[in-house]
Amino acid sequence: MPVAGAREGTFRAYREKGNLVIDVTDEHYQRIAETYERNWADRPEYVAWMADRIMSWLRPASGDRIADIGSGTGLFLSRLLDSASAQTPILCIDPSQHMLDLLPDDPRLSPVRATAEQIASGQVPLPYEEVDAFVFKEAVHHVQDIPATLRGLAGRLAPGGRILIVTLPARLDYPLFPEALERFARNQPDPDGIAAAMRAAGLRTEHRHEEYAVTIDREQWISLVRNQWMSVLSTFSAEEIDAGIDTIRLRHPEHEITYTDRFAFIQGFRD
Repeated sequence: MPVAGAREGTFRAYREKGNLVIDVTDEHYQRIAETYERNWADRPEYVAWMADRIMSWLRPASGDRIADIGSGTGLFLSRLLDSASAQTPILCIDPSQHMLDLLPDDPRLSPVRATAEQIASGQVPLPYEEVDAFVFKEAVHHVQDIPATLRGLAGRLAPGGRILIVTLPARLDYPLFPEALERFARNQPDPDGIAAAMRAAGLRTEHRHEEYAVTIDREQWISLVRNQWMSVLSTFSAEEIDAGIDTIRLRHPEHEITYTDRFAFIQGFRD
């Protein structure tokens, strides 16, 4: 799907109640905030792998001014903390106050309640005049106008700064029910389109996919689905989720489910 097709966002496309996207997103994350980190408690190796990959892509220097957009509870920021300090904390940007309230009590983390669009436009000011790195970890699909937002963020980069986006491809191998996979695919921005939008914003790009092999207890997976840990799942009714879980059980009678998680890492550099 071209990036332009993602401008309405997952929530706007299926929750047409006239609310702002930030409000609907916050409704979703208010519901899952208290269980968010518990959802990953049995998969610390994945959290460590993702934190290491983000660190490897960014290669931050001490004192770099980093802003993590869609930071949630800061779960994937552990490897970046060594380059942060109380003087140059990582800015944890999220529209959900419920998520930000769960950030660790660490002076190297500074919460900012805002959307990506509000940061890109300057509607919500940052304590840094220029930023060395913006990071999106599975958050870019919530952005309504990706090209315009990337242009705005690129304009806030310091010389040598970069924007790193980690996102899922449209087609997933997840053991979900077919309706969820199709709905996700229809609304997930295309990584090639994101890279093109970065280039249009004047950034030099690097882009490749990385894979992580997942083995998870079937009941734990079903618990994740029931808790609607993916935002697309929040667009289904409780009855639809129950029916989807029945499909998962039928298709996966084994006690452990194995699948491959694939991520697109897209980085844009300001020369």
